[in-house]
Amino acid sequence: MKRQAFKSILTDDGWLDNVAVETDESGLITDINPVRNGERMIDGFAVPGFINSHSHAFQYAMAGLAERQIEGRESDDFWSWRENMYRVALEVDPEEMRVIATMLYKEMRRRGFTSVVEFQYLHHDKDGTPYADSATMAIALLEAAAEAGIKITLTPVMYCQGGFGRPATERQRRFISKNVDEYLKLVEATKDACVKYSGSRLGVGVHSLRAVNPKDLQEVVRATPQDAPFHLHASEQIKEVEECVATLQARPVEWLLSNLELSSRFSLVHATHMVESETLGLAQSGAVAVLCPSTEASLGDGVFPLRKYISAGGRWSIGTDSHIGIDPVEELRLLDSFQRLETHRRDTFPGDPGRFAILESVRGGALSDGSRNTGLRIGAALDACVFKASIPLLSELRSADRASTLILASGAAEVMGTFVSGNYKTAEPPSSESVAEFSGAVQKFRS
Repeated sequence: MKRQAFKSILTDDGWLDNVAVETDESGLITDINPVRNGERMIDGFAVPGFINSHSHAFQYAMAGLAERQIEGRESDDFWSWRENMYRVALEVDPEEMRVIATMLYKEMRRRGFTSVVEFQYLHHDKDGTPYADSATMAIALLEAAAEAGIKITLTPVMYCQGGFGRPATERQRRFISKNVDEYLKLVEATKDACVKYSGSRLGVGVHSLRAVNPKDLQEVVRATPQDAPFHLHASEQIKEVEECVATLQARPVEWLLSNLELSSRFSLVHATHMVESETLGLAQSGAVAVLCPSTEASLGDGVFPLRKYISAGGRWSIGTDSHIGIDPVEELRLLDSFQRLETHRRDTFPGDPGRFAILESVRGGALSDGSRNTGLRIGAALDACVFKASIPLLSELRSADRASTLILASGAAEVMGTFVSGNYKTAEPPSSESVAEFSGAVQKFRS
């Protein structure tokens, strides 16, 4: 048994001050009780570890590189950004993927994430030929997560076509599964690889409605392990919605609601462009909307109707997607800020907004990553982000305002460390050796 005392922890029932958390050998919480006289205590406020429900690790190599405006180009939008992304996707090899993901995952953990859902569609070799072991790229990501000490839900996704009714392009050659059977073999290989890495689990999914045909999507839903969370992009771009209507005679979320039995197994990433009936339907389905505000802002996607969605009881979580930002506090603050700008109101998150944002994002994230049982409670793993209690804004502050100050007036700079299954790591910056290794791996993209 291990025992760790904290100045305060955030539970489902609110803040508990001066308590100790006891864990068993696997890092599961067995008891929470008052601090003993003279017991050494972390001078920090612990909240449930943040869950990053959407990541494309290889895109970290290009963060900040697709911003320069090119003379003569008529416009810069998601589709022009995608061409820049393909350049990296076509060049990164498994070893470079491991190095890039290791740095990314270490930075995620340093900022308060304790789990990541890796939405993986970079499956094949550079010429599009399948690797001898179809899980080659998956293994690189699993090794990265193990080195970083972060939990991972590795989610190989099916990608078959270049758009609604269009064949895949040559620039998408590393993504493609020829058919459902080939994709299911990839899932099985990834599942076998996950077994070998502690803290990993399998997820499944398709890239998007535009990247698979409807019958294949329905077959993948039926044929994949039912206990694996199912992820897909939906309604990220207006052009995507228009093409979906033209091809399937329904908007993307509308089609999914009508043709799949959406439930808490499903995570719809972005779901930005929904009409009210879709918003209410998605909320009532129990599925999770995975929101990535820093990326959605960077790509000019739009603003998710979060206030209406929350009012309808919708579940949601956060992700960092292209990793233009990787701070969970920033993602939550951006979610709130965008809603305030859209609605001209300040009540996006009800009650105690900081507490609501933390706990609801983690609850939704626990569905997205398949962990289900999370939070600082008996029976859950001790996954926690610890903020410095010495933050000037928090000194002598009543507990009722603590969470909102952390989320709305703080940031990753105030994180002192994280627990993952009871194992503590301080929020130290990366070593010079790891920076040098990362720089070598991304030099061809960033020079």
